[in-house]
Amino acid sequence: MTPHDLLADRFQAHRPHLKAVAYRMLGSLSEAEDAVQEAWLRLARSDSGDIGNLGGWLTTVVGRVCLDMLRTRKARREESLQDRLPDPVINRADAVDPEQEVLLADSVGLALLVVLESLTPAERLAFVLHDMFGLPFEQIAPIVDRTPVAAKKLASRARLRVRGAAPNPDPDLADQRRVVDAFLAAARGGDFDALLAILDPDVVLRADGGTLTGGMKVIRGVAAVAGQLATFQRMATGTATHPALVNGLAGLVNTIDDQVFSVMNFTVADGRIATIDILSDPDRLARLNLIHLEP
Repeated sequence: MTPHDLLADRFQAHRPHLKAVAYRMLGSLSEAEDAVQEAWLRLARSDSGDIGNLGGWLTTVVGRVCLDMLRTRKARREESLQDRLPDPVINRADAVDPEQEVLLADSVGLALLVVLESLTPAERLAFVLHDMFGLPFEQIAPIVDRTPVAAKKLASRARLRVRGAAPNPDPDLADQRRVVDAFLAAARGGDFDALLAILDPDVVLRADGGTLTGGMKVIRGVAAVAGQLATFQRMATGTATHPALVNGLAGLVNTIDDQVFSVMNFTVADGRIATIDILSDPDRLARLNLIHLEP
């Protein structure tokens, strides 16, 4: 085996972790892959013999690449994830792919990714690398051109904005599934009172149908969300609904004639639905790898 092959094998061992970092930074699976690939190219061009801690070196490189991508996104005023839902990571309800499991450690739900998009690029990097992956501020500081003390302040500001903005999901998946099943039953039966009973008073519904529907629509509050009952009923009766894990939480994949029509992610907190995220953009759904969902 050549030195290049050995280096490639070492890099592959770190790839799941690197993709998890990039996904939290970017909220896009394709951009996360691009960031990881760029890290490999930089490693291949470097003198790897001088790298003592390869995992730490690669994490730093991916952090720099993601920071540049976020800054470019904002500088070009490209579509923000505040205007569209992040890419969901979808698994069968009864099985999780090992690489997907690493990607979703700590159940980074869509609701949290939406909140992360509201941070500045530097705040997001400091929060993700320190709070989610435990990197010391001494390692984070050079990436954002700050002192360790300033990097710590970035993470602290981010933490204050994140805290409470994204609900903490109930830990038991079976409990989550029971609530989602109750939502489906209420939707199918057109039962307004049953729907009200399982929605949090401050529930938030985000629906992203893509450019054809004008981008993401956000509806807040139990009365307004319950007022979408007719839409929920058409969804529940007009499509085949399949239980799934969406970003590690109980969700649904809805199909028509075996084609994915929409993906629904629910955050169940304290026994009630706190957020509903619906992705029905046909272009983005077509790019998701859903082969592993087949029985």
